[in-house]
Amino acid sequence: MANTVHIRQVAVLGAGVMGAQIAAHLANAGIKTVLFDLPAKEGDANGIATKAIANLKKMKPSPLASAMRADHIEPANYGSDLEKLKDCDLIIEAIAERLDWKLDLYAKIAPFVAPHAILASNTSGLSINSLAGGVPEQLRSRFCGIHFFNPPRYMYLVELIADSQTNPAMMDALESFLATRMGKGVVRAKDTPNFVANRIGVFSMLATIYHAERLGIRFDVVDDLTGPRLGRPKSATFRTADVVGLDTFAHVVKTMTEQLAADPWHKYFTVPAWMQKLIENGALGQKTKAGVFKKVGRDVLMLDPTTGEYIAGGQKGSDEVKAQLKITDPAARFKALRESAHPEAQFLWACMRDVWHYISYHLDTIADNARDVDFAIRWGFGWNQGPFEQWQAAGWKEIAAAIAADSAAGQAMSDVALPAWVASRDAVHTPEGSFSAADNALKQRSNLPVYKRQLYPPTVVGDAAPVYGETIFENDGVRMWAQPGEDVAVLSFKTKAHCIGPDVLAGVNQAVTIAEERYAGLVVWHPEAPFSVGADLMSMGPAFMTGDFASIENMVAEFQKASMRIKYAAVPVVGAAQGYAFGGGCEFLMHCSRVVACLETYIGLVEVGVGLLPAGGGCKEFALRASIEAKGDIVAALKDYYLSVAMAKVGTSAEEGQQIGYLRSSDIIVFNPNELLYVAKAQVRAMSESGYKAPVKPKSFAVAGRAGAATIKGQLINMLEGGFISKHDYLIAGHIAEIMTGGDVDAGTLVDEEWILKLERERFMKLLKTGKTQERIMYMLENNKPLRN
Repeated sequence: MANTVHIRQVAVLGAGVMGAQIAAHLANAGIKTVLFDLPAKEGDANGIATKAIANLKKMKPSPLASAMRADHIEPANYGSDLEKLKDCDLIIEAIAERLDWKLDLYAKIAPFVAPHAILASNTSGLSINSLAGGVPEQLRSRFCGIHFFNPPRYMYLVELIADSQTNPAMMDALESFLATRMGKGVVRAKDTPNFVANRIGVFSMLATIYHAERLGIRFDVVDDLTGPRLGRPKSATFRTADVVGLDTFAHVVKTMTEQLAADPWHKYFTVPAWMQKLIENGALGQKTKAGVFKKVGRDVLMLDPTTGEYIAGGQKGSDEVKAQLKITDPAARFKALRESAHPEAQFLWACMRDVWHYISYHLDTIADNARDVDFAIRWGFGWNQGPFEQWQAAGWKEIAAAIAADSAAGQAMSDVALPAWVASRDAVHTPEGSFSAADNALKQRSNLPVYKRQLYPPTVVGDAAPVYGETIFENDGVRMWAQPGEDVAVLSFKTKAHCIGPDVLAGVNQAVTIAEERYAGLVVWHPEAPFSVGADLMSMGPAFMTGDFASIENMVAEFQKASMRIKYAAVPVVGAAQGYAFGGGCEFLMHCSRVVACLETYIGLVEVGVGLLPAGGGCKEFALRASIEAKGDIVAALKDYYLSVAMAKVGTSAEEGQQIGYLRSSDIIVFNPNELLYVAKAQVRAMSESGYKAPVKPKSFAVAGRAGAATIKGQLINMLEGGFISKHDYLIAGHIAEIMTGGDVDAGTLVDEEWILKLERERFMKLLKTGKTQERIMYMLENNKPLRN
């Protein structure tokens, strides 16, 4: 079997929360998907699957790239529809974690599985070899584990687990499919209970729970300390348990309890009594609106485990310990925590120490190498660095000595000795590879051809630093670079959140000029998200505070020139976007020859949030597109574009961005963010080799005029009177309507792009001088969220 696999149709067995969301993400990828469940007892036999598909449209965050994707999932049932399995190239079983139920289902479907098809279980922890033992012999070589993390659309990690008889070429092909088509980071896990991420991540949570109880640390303080301050998600520990579901968490712990009896930490594999009581009472976390935390009105209450009652939450960690967590040097930071007498510092040190102890002891049995452990925890649990990375950054030898000392003194959760390999090494990650305890060797990352598409793959601490080509041009805002001998140049912004200020604008103009002279084209790409949060409001600060509005107007004009320079460049300029593309970032993309956007691109013209309007050419582009698309009725063509701008509508996926109109139908959506640059460069070369010609600048186009603006503003009055928008929102929306309809002219008047750009500048400056807009700008700068006034 080659390292490519043609998966055109997939069946998902089980329409529960996980199965339905896996089906949703397959549909997002344009793969025909059949969702199976039991036949309904009444009515339509496919009722259970049909209801699950309908429910996908209601879930937040949405598992669907856009609502229409639900229509690409076909409901089916095990009673009358098993023949449909014969057309499927991949079958993913995602029913309840019961070995007997899974094996019964495999036996039932076996006669209908195509000879080439892959059968995979989405089990989160059951033994793949145990499952495979009950798989019909003809399917054994095509069976494996494929463990998606919840929610499947957003979690990057997928664990692949082979059975002893699984065809290795099939696994390579499946990994390639998951990486490119599904956009996932794949970790090959060994067949041990809960595999890699859940085994270590849940142990980390159990250790946190144990030490919090031992040292008397409140749940809210635990979450304050074990979230972003420790390089982990905002949901931290107890909130994560609520989000996952306390029953789900307890199930994973139960697997460890039942299947890891010989584990030296086995006595800690238990759910605390207070959590068990919550589960018995149906307080399962977020899905039941009560768990460790419960929201009452605007207040977030917290369970008091001693009384079982909810009390006021929101308490933070001590200033002393928070200061220790801010120490930049990891070695100094953990030394400070280790040596502090403060209970919260001792708590944090103990949590990290015991996780490090645990992963070193079990590395040889759970993963091929330390890199896989770190990626599994980063991608599956959202840590900024994996646990081995943190250990190495904090000083391998020093941390190892501290773990050994605490263990010998009976202060650690286990007194088991560190494995001998720990003392023999100075690091687990090196430029030559990551350490494999099972093979006592350094392992390079996968050499599957699919990973050649990742020009700058994810790295770990200790890897060789990525080299982003040779600098062609650089200023304080941008760096233009290219790989030696390549014909495509790349422009990367250097500013915070890739915001756009004077240096970026100057850099864009210069980069386009250089690209026209020396390269086939230019890609605008940054190694990390976001693409851009828009204009740099801070850079306007001095002029804003001194009333130097002429300088600000000049910057707006320069912004428009940069947008037009991108649009009418003699060579293709391709935007490679991921994460936020707001305001000016969105406007740059709207002017690119083509956009290659990661599915998780959140795009919109959001200027009304700071009391302003798009003035980098966004209003102009929509006015022009509406004129081109109009079939005798410009207002009808303009209406949806206008509402998107006036209401600051954000596409919550690249596909939604296309549907709104921020992205065009010709723009490309890729699923794996690590492939963005590869695909963007390929687009530049394809356009260049096919004889790229810059767009012809329209001499004129028709606008809807004052009558069109009046029609649009009539709708706003209803929104104002209904309390949906404020008076200032109404004022801003009115200005946007007048710009996009061409200003105070008759319907059908012919204007050019410069006419609309001039209107953008004038109305932008008019709003900037109002008190309400100035309040919004200052509030955003101070609080990083919009003000409704």
